[in-house]
Amino acid sequence: MNITYYKCLPKNNYEYSNYLLQAVLPEDIEKIRQWRNDQMTILRQSKSISKKEQITYYEKHVWPEMIKNYPDKILLSIRYDGKLLGYGGLVNISWETFNGEISFLLDTEIANTKKDYNELFPLFLLNIKNIAFHDLSLTRIYGELYSIRPKYVEVFENLGFKLENVIKSQTIINDKPIDSLVYSISNTN
Repeated sequence: MNITYYKCLPKNNYEYSNYLLQAVLPEDIEKIRQWRNDQMTILRQSKSISKKEQITYYEKHVWPEMIKNYPDKILLSIRYDGKLLGYGGLVNISWETFNGEISFLLDTEIANTKKDYNELFPLFLLNIKNIAFHDLSLTRIYGELYSIRPKYVEVFENLGFKLENVIKSQTIINDKPIDSLVYSISNTN
């Protein structure tokens, strides 16, 4: 598939400072696969993804969404001065209820650093909120994260997201039960 933008979005690229959000491109997916495999403990991913599985997933479940008026996912790469730093977007989009789940992952070298939660994650959230509410007319977006990520909790709360649900001990990380936290915001907030 040669399309490099989402038909449902009014812009092909979203720029802020020297950062750029744009549709994930084929040349991005190998780095994304490596980052996902490196950071499985913070993701809802139970096994490593092979190169073949990654290509198949994007060919069957990501690229076809780009031409839809109502895709179920929108994945955007995050670049700084042309360099791929991470990716994120909206997944599990429900056009019946106008809701979408936030997805976000950075290069393993940047993840969980001050640059991550003081700069990149807040900027990403502000932009994805704008895309969701203004460009897609969604009414609610939410993110789920594990309680072992207090800096991300802080970012969500600082940007007006409210704790909506605590899913008790859903996951085991390092032999310890970990709660899953769901933060959401609506376009009336």
